[in-house]
Amino acid sequence: MAAMKPRTGDGPLEVEREGRGIVVRIPVDGGGRLVLELNDEEVSNLKDALAAVER
Repeated sequence: MAAMKPRTGDGPLEVEREGRGIVVRIPVDGGGRLVLELNDEEVSNLKDALAAVER
């Protein structure tokens, strides 16, 4: 039987370069994290899309 561990300490948003890609870890509501691995072009497109969002 597998041990059940509580989802605590999901931590802050993290972005780091790993190898040839960039890994983004985004905490989500309800626990856990969304993990994205993007190349440089995808990161640039994401940056432009986020910058275009109005506050």
